[in-house]
Amino acid sequence: MKKAPGTWCALVLLGWTCAYSTILFGQSRAPSEVRYTVSLAGYQEHRVHVEMELPGGQPQRRVQLPVWNALYQVRDFAQYITWVRVKGRSEDASNIRSVDKTTWEVDGTQNGAVVEYEILAGLSGPYGAQLNANHAFFNLAEILMYLPDARSTKLRLQFTNLPAGWKIATVLSSERNGFRAENYDQLVDSPVEIGTFAEADFDEGGGHYRVVVDADPSDYDMQKIVANLQRIVAAATGWMEDRPFQTYIFLYHFPRGPGGGGMEHAYCTAIDVNAQSVRENPAALNGVTAHEFFHLWNVKRIRPQSLEPIDYTKENFTRALWFSEGVTSTVENIILLRAGLLDEPGFRRKLSEQITELEQRPAHLTQSAEVASLDAWLEKYPYYREAERSISYYNKGDLLGVLLDLEVRDTSGGKASLRNVLQWMNENYARQGKFFPDSAGVRTAAETVSHGDLSSFFEKYVAGLEEIPWDEFFKTVGLRVVRRRTTLADTGFVAAHNFDAPPSVVRVGPGSEAEQAGLMAGDELLAFNGRATAGDFERRMLDLRPGETMRVRIRRHGVERELQWKIGAREEVEFAVKDVDNVTTQQQARRAAWLRGEAQLTGD
Repeated sequence: MKKAPGTWCALVLLGWTCAYSTILFGQSRAPSEVRYTVSLAGYQEHRVHVEMELPGGQPQRRVQLPVWNALYQVRDFAQYITWVRVKGRSEDASNIRSVDKTTWEVDGTQNGAVVEYEILAGLSGPYGAQLNANHAFFNLAEILMYLPDARSTKLRLQFTNLPAGWKIATVLSSERNGFRAENYDQLVDSPVEIGTFAEADFDEGGGHYRVVVDADPSDYDMQKIVANLQRIVAAATGWMEDRPFQTYIFLYHFPRGPGGGGMEHAYCTAIDVNAQSVRENPAALNGVTAHEFFHLWNVKRIRPQSLEPIDYTKENFTRALWFSEGVTSTVENIILLRAGLLDEPGFRRKLSEQITELEQRPAHLTQSAEVASLDAWLEKYPYYREAERSISYYNKGDLLGVLLDLEVRDTSGGKASLRNVLQWMNENYARQGKFFPDSAGVRTAAETVSHGDLSSFFEKYVAGLEEIPWDEFFKTVGLRVVRRRTTLADTGFVAAHNFDAPPSVVRVGPGSEAEQAGLMAGDELLAFNGRATAGDFERRMLDLRPGETMRVRIRRHGVERELQWKIGAREEVEFAVKDVDNVTTQQQARRAAWLRGEAQLTGD
């Protein structure tokens, strides 16, 4: 791999190195690496056929399929395996046997062996593995087994039986007959898109960017996407003063049905946004793109120690998702502001919505940002996402990033900011191949660049449950938080949205119009008011008005049906970020620097 300016050759957390092997597919002797052959011949039935060629040397080997990938949720991908056997041997079960739900033991492997299996690939979205008549998209950990005792072994991957006209896009290094990876972690951090996708590319700041889109051409404007991408990557790399790659790929899907979200990888991102949302609200695509792109630093390189090494057999618990995910949302807005894709009024609206979301969740008094990070593995359960049960580490983490930025600025006399915190972590952790010790590592970075004691901030608001004194933080930039009672739509039910899956109904109000219409807890919401539910489901719910008729399409026990009822009303407290009275020149200067994501070096 050619080393780009500012690139460090070994990415320890993923096991990337600059080594190259000339061993190719097709040699007759037992390989010294693992080789995969993935056949797409069963695309009509969504079935993937995999052959895994094991190296020789040991008389017995174990192979495993991960139980989780892409989401902090145990999803047990082995549930999709149809059968497993040793190729070329009899059907005698003694050749291969199950050890547990996701592990198999193979005998007679001293001269190598080929394990073959069939697995269903029907999970759509950036967190799944999908094969159908239109395309294939693979998070490879969801379809490829590995050797538990040899995850660092070199790998070769080949795709066969592609339908006519299909091509392949991936960040994996290509070679004759396929692709190569230095180890399993690198392999599965490299998603693959296969199909008749559209593609564009551009260069910016010394880096080369590929844009791959699998969608109906009438649903998007490639030229506009590329133009916005150039502004986003220029703003992000300029803000970090770093570009740890030579080439980066944006993989986009714009489905017309339910879906939405993005998944970060070291050298690419996969993003789904509902097609109608792309047409009606282009800012939604800009936001998720800026968020996922910044993840190439925060979480992929600036990475908490608690997430390493990755354990594919059970949860990797961490207290740092408030920073790795939430503060990435903070920086998302900084990038959009610097790119000219978000203005101050828009930023203040988003900030107001984030404060309102946190304050309206009773659980903000019982669950800290760190505990919400630990509990991320419960997010697949609808009740966990109820307002009384949990907060979102995305939501509070985003707000903590904003407040930490203001605290660092105030403590340092305007000489440092969140930008310096992340640059310090990039230099002292990522570039040195080290992982940061969760919240303690963030605090160390913030105190180092601000030359102050921030223990109170982390104890009260990150690890603790103290109410946030919004005005105390925002007064330095001439802002305050206004509380006001407002009348909002009451749909009669509570639904929870689990990433790109359709929202599911958690609770239906007793005696409500929704209950009388037949809505039940557990129903999946496929569409409402004639539009498929997608990643912007919560925002669209906020646009509803009392007295309107709500029409929903639900799925219950596999059967779809239509329901409708009149929307009621309820009173809530909303929070809005407003100017303080008589904003001073100093506050204006601080605000301008804050919105640029830069320290204020003069005028303080």
